[in-house]
Amino acid sequence: MTCSKEYIERAENAVLHTYNRFPVVFDHGEGVYLYDLEGKKYLDFGAGIAVFSLGYGNQEYNEALKNQIDKLLHTSNLYYNVPMTEAAEKLLKASGLSKVFFTNSGTEAIEGAIKAARKYAWLKDNSTDHEIIAMKHSFHGRSMGALSVTGNSHYQEPFKPLIGGIKFADFNDLDSVKAQITEKTCAIILETVQGEGGIYPAEKTFLEGIRKLCDEKDILLILDEIQCGMGRTGTMFAYEDYGIKPDIMTSAKALGCGVPVGAFVLNEKVANSSLKPGDHGTTYGGNPFACAAVSKVFDLFEEQHILEHVQEITPYFEERLDGLVEKYDFFTQRRGKGLMQGLVVEGRPVGEIVAKALENGLVVISAGSDVLRFVPPLIITKEQIDEMVEKLEKTIDGQ
Repeated sequence: MTCSKEYIERAENAVLHTYNRFPVVFDHGEGVYLYDLEGKKYLDFGAGIAVFSLGYGNQEYNEALKNQIDKLLHTSNLYYNVPMTEAAEKLLKASGLSKVFFTNSGTEAIEGAIKAARKYAWLKDNSTDHEIIAMKHSFHGRSMGALSVTGNSHYQEPFKPLIGGIKFADFNDLDSVKAQITEKTCAIILETVQGEGGIYPAEKTFLEGIRKLCDEKDILLILDEIQCGMGRTGTMFAYEDYGIKPDIMTSAKALGCGVPVGAFVLNEKVANSSLKPGDHGTTYGGNPFACAAVSKVFDLFEEQHILEHVQEITPYFEERLDGLVEKYDFFTQRRGKGLMQGLVVEGRPVGEIVAKALENGLVVISAGSDVLRFVPPLIITKEQIDEMVEKLEKTIDGQ
């Protein structure tokens, strides 16, 4: 049997080095646990960056994919297919919006949302100088359009010039947003809960205020729910807890629970007055295999009462994380919503904690430069939360 070290060396020789990967080769998973090639067991509180919400080895999910493989994998968007229709209907029902476009990733969903917003504005005045307001410390993806609305100069600098007409405001500061609005503003884009920027949920008054501004000035509100959506905060989409709806919403990650798929979803107003045939497309987006995964994910969320479980387990999760803040001086704050939580770390490198936790059989990840991020599968139990705390304390105490 080939060992992990050999596979790591082969990968480094073959794969472009755009990630500093941890020295582990995962082989298989079961429930909320991962196993490497040598059989070592890891408790997973990263879920593939908030992707594997149903956990590993869900037999009903796996069977749905196997069945679709035997039927039909791909036809292109020149034709209809059954899983696409069923997945679209379930996503629209869950989101409360009107039309969906399936993509292959979250980044592509952001690209489509930007194009839809600009086309909507162009149809109003035939002008191409419209502006979009994004948030500082946001993250929306790595392609040129998504990077343009990502509020982090570190990611942007080597790739300029990016697309124009983008302004940045302070997250959770309504006056900052108001100060950026002009007659050319066509859209405001933000994550309902900032992820890579440090796990910052939007404040209710902030999101309500932005929704009101958008309604008053016919500005489109784009909510990025790629990481915080699909049940992670206790509602199917995080914006539901705020009592508002976006004009455009982006989804990915747990939408397919492991199969690469994303979507941007439009309300009726935007769907009727934006992208038309020829304006946007994708060869793979909405293919039968990816959409069979999406359709089954929605079924399993309902059958397994995933949202109810997240709501029930969250208080205990928060309690155990708050206990870590009380116990260790360098954990200065807990932030988050539902099963998307972060501990602010001061005085020691967060990357060091992540690496040492992995050695102790615990998968956690970072957010920004100083936040330890916890985004476990949504099926975790109290016992597994206790196990996580035990492994993290062992890591911190150097045992």
